[in-house]
Amino acid sequence: MAKAYRKDEVDKLMAKVERIDQRVAQYLKNAGYEKWSRVHATVNRGRMMTSNIAECINGCLVEARELPIIDFLEQTRMLFGSWNCKNREIASYTKYTLGRKFENILVSNTIKCSRMKVVASSEYLSKNITDLHPYYSDYYKPEALANTYELPMVPMPNKKDWTAPKEILEEFVLPPIYKRMPGRPKKGRKKFANEKITSSTNSCGRCGHEGHNRKTCNFIPK
Repeated sequence: MAKAYRKDEVDKLMAKVERIDQRVAQYLKNAGYEKWSRVHATVNRGRMMTSNIAECINGCLVEARELPIIDFLEQTRMLFGSWNCKNREIASYTKYTLGRKFENILVSNTIKCSRMKVVASSEYLSKNITDLHPYYSDYYKPEALANTYELPMVPMPNKKDWTAPKEILEEFVLPPIYKRMPGRPKKGRKKFANEKITSSTNSCGRCGHEGHNRKTCNFIPK
């Protein structure tokens, strides 16, 4: 259903879900089709969905993951806050009609199209367009980038200034039931098969990395 391109296909699959479990179907409806269905999305979603940004964030929080939960959350807030501030500052300094990256692409394409031959396909009279900026989506303009980082990430206020609903204050939260497995816990995550450099299990005898051998190893000076 999430990948369907037609609404009738979504309805057909949803009918199957309802026959299997009404609770699941009701949960998906309450969540909102626009949040998980491509055909109902209010924005233009791409075909590929990756976790690249999550991997980048995990790489920046390797040391923070060793901290207690409160300190970890504070490190995460400081990381996101610094990124947010830096990107907002860069967006405010942009003087181009588009972002610098997209402005360079536009200039390059303008130079290339000046050498193209125009072949008429109808009686429509085309004008000599000198300004192509109005034809670009607002997504590529600096205002969109500035709006993305408009709200600052402020630190948590003092506990006496917190305002929590009464039903939340009355709840007593217990720690999750956790059973420690034998042995030392692993810090590195388990990679999928398609993330490996090669399909072979052979690795270098010097550094242990895959994709080369001892003769071509350049990780350790000879």
